[in-house]
Amino acid sequence: MKGKLILEDGSVFHGELLNNIKATGEVVFNTGMVGYQESLTDPSYCRQILTLTYPMVGNYGIADIFMQSRKSFVNGFVIGELCEHGSNWHYETSLADFLTKQGVPCLYNVDTRAVTRKIRNAGTMKGIIVPEDAAQTEIDELFAVPIKKDVVMEVTTPEAYTLESEKEDAPFVVAMDFGVKQNIIKSMHDLGFKITVVPAHTTAEEVLAMNPDGIFLSNGPGDPADVPEIVEEVKKLIGKKPIFGICLGHQLLALAMGAKTYKLKFGHRGTNQPVKDLRTGNVYISSQNHGYAVDEASLKDLPLTVTHINVNDGTVEGMRHETLPIFSVQYHPEAAPGPDDNMYLFDEFWAMLKKGE
Repeated sequence: MKGKLILEDGSVFHGELLNNIKATGEVVFNTGMVGYQESLTDPSYCRQILTLTYPMVGNYGIADIFMQSRKSFVNGFVIGELCEHGSNWHYETSLADFLTKQGVPCLYNVDTRAVTRKIRNAGTMKGIIVPEDAAQTEIDELFAVPIKKDVVMEVTTPEAYTLESEKEDAPFVVAMDFGVKQNIIKSMHDLGFKITVVPAHTTAEEVLAMNPDGIFLSNGPGDPADVPEIVEEVKKLIGKKPIFGICLGHQLLALAMGAKTYKLKFGHRGTNQPVKDLRTGNVYISSQNHGYAVDEASLKDLPLTVTHINVNDGTVEGMRHETLPIFSVQYHPEAAPGPDDNMYLFDEFWAMLKKGE
């Protein structure tokens, strides 16, 4: 059936509605050429309407091994061509069937490049997906529904779990799950870490009672300022154990140490974001998914050094404490989807923990 995406500024983009489900959310775009399943199941997209710039989507189907969380948390999916017949040796089901079973509204045959240009120029904004013939009263009602904030508790693991290591001298890490992608945990576990993943509401006292060698602060959705209670718990961890934070974890760490964050005009979402390591001068291609960033000016009088910047816009992509074993990056070090240029950061975390023996 015919459908349309309407942005809050009145812009309308027409397409075909896969399943007669309406959607409301913040409209964002991802520039990756692959990884639609990983993006759909990345908890960092919770409550958002995800638009992909790549024209053909679904051509290799869906497989359980690529799931990054227990379900898709996106509020809607906007794409160009929806490929009905996927081809891949991992293929288990079609993208259309997956979206239907997950209850994700999908608008396809859309000029997604036009949607992207609009967001790049005007900034990220609220949008809705509705049938073509939706009444104006219905449209007004959907726009009146506020976008839910503080969605970390919606995506975090419901209970703690542990992945043992086969290495006798393996560092033990407690990973605070704010919406972690499974491949991030898998990447650390494959290196040899013993990991206990805990829910986002776990207190600092509970984390320290496990006596880990280090603490990992994960990625996740939303504005870090919306979860001040988590920031307070992170504050209590500073100076107690080595800490490595990524994405939302990076932002929470910054807030906990007195820095500020701000909302980007349209965010960084894709598998091709260039990041420069200021320590070496090397430039790496990274996978990113975030709408907020750390304010570099707010780091001026803090014991934090900027270690990485985004080559495109100069925003802070990494920082390190000047005296404590604490560091963080704004992007995802692993490749699901994206390049594996940045796996060295897990090695740095390993070395940091072993140094503390």
